[in-house]
Amino acid sequence: MLLYNSLTRKKEEFVPREPGKVSMYTCGPTVYHFAHIGNLRSYIMEDVLEKYLRFTGLDVKRVMNITDVGHLTSDGDTGDDKMLKGAKREHKTVMEIAKFYTDAFFADCGKLNIKTPDVVVPATTYIDEFIRVISALMEKGYAYEAGGNIYFDTGKLDKYYVFNDFKEEDLAVGVREGVEEDENKRNKADFVLWFTKSKFDDQELKWDSPWGVGYPGWHIECSCISMKNLGEYLDIHCGGIDNAFPHHTNEIAQSEAYLGHEWCNYWFHVLHLNTNSGKMSKSKGEFLTVSLLEEKGFLPVMYRFFCLQSHYRKSLVFTWENLENAKITYNKLIARIAPLTAETTGEIDSAEFDRLMNSFTSALDNDLNTALGITAVYDVLKSTANAATKLALLAEFDKVLGLDLIPNGKKAAEAPAEDDIPAEVLDLAEQRKAARKERNFALADELRDKIAALGYEIKETRQGTEIKKLS
Repeated sequence: MLLYNSLTRKKEEFVPREPGKVSMYTCGPTVYHFAHIGNLRSYIMEDVLEKYLRFTGLDVKRVMNITDVGHLTSDGDTGDDKMLKGAKREHKTVMEIAKFYTDAFFADCGKLNIKTPDVVVPATTYIDEFIRVISALMEKGYAYEAGGNIYFDTGKLDKYYVFNDFKEEDLAVGVREGVEEDENKRNKADFVLWFTKSKFDDQELKWDSPWGVGYPGWHIECSCISMKNLGEYLDIHCGGIDNAFPHHTNEIAQSEAYLGHEWCNYWFHVLHLNTNSGKMSKSKGEFLTVSLLEEKGFLPVMYRFFCLQSHYRKSLVFTWENLENAKITYNKLIARIAPLTAETTGEIDSAEFDRLMNSFTSALDNDLNTALGITAVYDVLKSTANAATKLALLAEFDKVLGLDLIPNGKKAAEAPAEDDIPAEVLDLAEQRKAARKERNFALADELRDKIAALGYEIKETRQGTEIKKLS
């Protein structure tokens, strides 16, 4: 398998350090609000990577952090705390916010067929580990105390900017434009490992440490959680491209300073989901969630399909029109699969199975080319293979793609054609859909009862609205 490595900026053959086993780390969400679909694009593509590695026979252990401690709104050492901001917005405690949005995140992942990682670690449960590693970095001379905070000293490194050939003088002070200079730092690129002094005094979560009462910086948590659960060597580290600098850069700096050797072999970065006005972000108000997609009549799996139609290293432009096109294409694909699900007899043609399987694996082996992987699905449907062979291939492909191809094919086959449903029922169903969209649930219930009086049942499922004749 060839995989693009952001660290070397080229495709490389993926070879795990330990034969047959893969250690994989994913930067998890900061749980102060719902995840928007731009965030979720990264998790979808990381999910495909993990599932394909398993598909090839590798034993994958994947770890994810949950950031439920102080994470500043800027990637520099400034700004408001995101968790505190969420707590103030909703008049809840920070931990109540963390619990609610952690649950919401994994609920969205479930709808998108994203597998939950093997190990999920809230940062608040690893405070002692953060303190231990920071103390070791100080003993090794890689960290220093200034102004009440503990900083990592990037000046001690031979090379800090590992993902791009940055020149220090060309960078904005701190990290990016608008970040004020922190006069405690020895070098512009130094970053905080532990805060006891910050630009806000109402931080809710604080812990005792050798340096005073405070809380960890953002970057230290991922290094510690990864090393504690996956050991001193990591095969693959995943995240959105916006995490490459400074977050992943800082992870490498502190991890390798602590360990004394190279840490992670492969870095997997997913590019942004953009709108017509640029990168999607919560701060810009373009806050599109899985729930909003559902309210507008899209199955979550249709968004997954939309993402898989593009390569993970290409920016993807989201518009409602583009998503509608993906929905139409997905529904047509399911309609082609539906007749196959009724044909349960026949033996698998092993030669044809192997030929078509090779097309699929060749696509995924080439830097996880999911667009060609979907093309392989169409190749199966166009082939002269019998139904048993086609269904077996689609079931195998879907272990990686996660598109519910056969389950939704069966539902489509079993669903009554719209032509068989009276126009009056279809009209009431449309009225009910509009009422639900306007959150007029009393009217929606009334319309459901009218539909039932005409002999039909209507209900919402993960696959959309279903109308069935009452028996």
